[in-house]
Amino acid sequence: MAQAPGRAASAVRLFDAHCHLQDPRIAAAAPTIIRAATASGVARFAVNGTSEKDWHLVKQMAQEHPSVVPCFGLHPWWVPERSPDWMDSLRRFFSETPEAAVGEIGLDKGSHGKTIDFGEQVEVFQRQLELAKELEKPVSVHCVRAFGDLLEILKQSGPFPAGVLLHSYMGSAEMVISLANLGCYFSLSGFLTGLKSTKAKQILQAIPLDKILLETDAPDALPKMDDVSLSTVLVDSSGADGYKCHRDANSQAATSSNESLNHPANIHIVLKFVASLLEMPETTLAEMSYKNAIQLFSYPGSKVHPEAETV
Repeated sequence: MAQAPGRAASAVRLFDAHCHLQDPRIAAAAPTIIRAATASGVARFAVNGTSEKDWHLVKQMAQEHPSVVPCFGLHPWWVPERSPDWMDSLRRFFSETPEAAVGEIGLDKGSHGKTIDFGEQVEVFQRQLELAKELEKPVSVHCVRAFGDLLEILKQSGPFPAGVLLHSYMGSAEMVISLANLGCYFSLSGFLTGLKSTKAKQILQAIPLDKILLETDAPDALPKMDDVSLSTVLVDSSGADGYKCHRDANSQAATSSNESLNHPANIHIVLKFVASLLEMPETTLAEMSYKNAIQLFSYPGSKVHPEAETV
């Protein structure tokens, strides 16, 4: 039976369900980053585009790296900058790249998101949700301080048989079941380490085990944990010039050349943190989350094939 790309001599195998390796701050180092993460046991990377400016970079990265699952979407922060024919362009990328999923799309009422017309955010979000349903592809969703709105929109538009990935889930434990019933998966990142452990544990215990995913959101969401060795990437200040860095309201994105950014190998830190709060062996959680990710990303045209995965 064929093995997944990037199978490493590691105790666990992981699927980074959401990251941005095309980010200008780290794109030049992406091949090295992917090799290092693969050596640590990360077999696949779902790389999410955020605007018309970077979809071609994600497409190219997926062509060059078998382990990269490309995702195309218009992030709410880039809604004001969209071109008149953005949807036609997005459809063209999916036509040319059948292995792609939808993302990153979403809603944001955080510190930056609240400066962007929410009605426009909703319109762009709904159009991309409908496209995901039409194409029978999973969709990776960003949501900051808008979970009530998100739930109502998903209820109106759903259910979603191909699945919805709620990236860096930081919503309430009480909303989990309603969201799960609509086809949502809950992807956990280093942002979770910034919560009080009691709150983080409540959220985790509410998530069905077959809906848990792990991610890094690299180059952002660097875990905040003591006594752990983090892998970091130095900022490429030349690549970041003139670029409004992707980051969620919870993150403190590095913007100067002497700061470090998150590396996808740090998914092992997320694994350790989540497993400890769930009082579950890391190997069990790794296998479970990998299986869940394979299920979500096994859609028509995908480069991910369950029969070729040995879990």
